[in-house]
Amino acid sequence: MAFKVSFIAVAVVAAGTVWLFSPAISPPLVPEYTLASDEATLERGRYLVNAGGCISCHQGAAGGLSGGMAIESPFGDFYASNITPDPVTGTGDWSGSDYVRAIRHGRSPEGSFYFPAFPYRSYAAVTDEDALAIGSWLNAQPAIANEVPAHGVPGWIGRWQLAAWNTLAGIGEPPPASYSDPQIERGAYLARHLGHCGECHTPRNALGISNYSNEFAGGHMPDGHVPAINSEAFRSWSEDDLALFLFIGLLPDGEYVGGKMEPVIEHNTGQLTDEDRQAMAAFFKRGL
Repeated sequence: MAFKVSFIAVAVVAAGTVWLFSPAISPPLVPEYTLASDEATLERGRYLVNAGGCISCHQGAAGGLSGGMAIESPFGDFYASNITPDPVTGTGDWSGSDYVRAIRHGRSPEGSFYFPAFPYRSYAAVTDEDALAIGSWLNAQPAIANEVPAHGVPGWIGRWQLAAWNTLAGIGEPPPASYSDPQIERGAYLARHLGHCGECHTPRNALGISNYSNEFAGGHMPDGHVPAINSEAFRSWSEDDLALFLFIGLLPDGEYVGGKMEPVIEHNTGQLTDEDRQAMAAFFKRGL
């Protein structure tokens, strides 16, 4: 009798687990998209690649966005992939739908999971149109053959675990916020999603899941603390101070930012329009 009860309990737990995690296991349904080649879309894609911080991670020693940079984390070392259109080591055979599926859902063309060192949780709220423009621009760049190293993760970490991880991560994740002020709305889109500022500046729990109740309150990296960028941290800053910082990295005390923020300023926020930098400043000052 005890064996029968135990078997039923295990079966119920197994069924519940399958029911809970099966939506995250199934490949996401994405419309059939075709990559564009018109000048307007490619220029939009170039701008969005800068806004999305792609260059800061994927710039490779082999040239272009050929990848290979190590991204250190408490869960191991992850290596940025080759996102040039090389057909063997890059994204040369990707469709528009493949780019949208990767950017917004963290899934490969074959349906496997990407590790969240790639910030697809933040990119999830990026529009299909913007994701497709990014893919179109990337596909139009020179192909560079570069095989990046395999991720250096311990044996107990596998891609198969990410269905459960994504489900758990989604439980505490707030829906995209809506603002009546279009400037703050734009700033939120750039900071929370395209710019994925919270990936470094929001604290995480032991599973590496972002704690959105303390959004932008500072994080931890293997090489040290990441400062807070919430409204309290910027209490003495003006919006113009923030916009100038995002442009050239100048702090209100006259010093310039260094460390890992320096390439973010150079390749990401420093490449935005004045309007978009002001929108981000408005979000951090008035939208949080």
